[in-house]
Amino acid sequence: MYMNQNRGMPVAVIAESSNQISAQIDNEGLVVSDRIEEVMMMCGRSHGIYEQIGNFAIALYVLGFLDAEDIMAADDIEADEAADLLTENFAEIKEKDLPLNYSIKESKERYLLVIGDPLFPLHFAVLTDTQSQRPYFSKLRFFGSGFDRLQELMSDFLGEDGLGYQDVRYFKKKLYGSKPQELSANIYIVRDDVQQLLVA
Repeated sequence: MYMNQNRGMPVAVIAESSNQISAQIDNEGLVVSDRIEEVMMMCGRSHGIYEQIGNFAIALYVLGFLDAEDIMAADDIEADEAADLLTENFAEIKEKDLPLNYSIKESKERYLLVIGDPLFPLHFAVLTDTQSQRPYFSKLRFFGSGFDRLQELMSDFLGEDGLGYQDVRYFKKKLYGSKPQELSANIYIVRDDVQQLLVA
């Protein structure tokens, strides 16, 4: 077994832990992708067949915040409930702090675009891929669910009660949020013949 000279940590243990974390990210990415495909099938732009759920619930369902096995089992969410979930589980960031190379399928980080006052939001959109021409996924009021540019999202709201681009905000999911992720790996570190158990 090779040792990391700088940290005194077995290289094999580091590699195993890295593989476990990578596998967890891959699995979470697949789950999110499946939810997006499900939403597109049930209430997509061109052939929506299930319209009983609004944009807040769509975004939060995709991100795994709703306790529902599928979109048809999800309850709709009002603006005040959405605001509470946003406050509890996300932290506001600046647009410049969004990652340049981000894919929701390959990262554990989660981002929301919020239109309107965060305490009285009008719209949630999930950031899915910063390399895409249409990086945001959400359900528009009159056109169903799909992917959009920021300009396309705002065209649904501009001028409404003085709403403008100054009312667009960005949020990053807190590390644990309301549903802490399970600790995924145990790493053993051997130093001076003392074995310590650290939880990664």
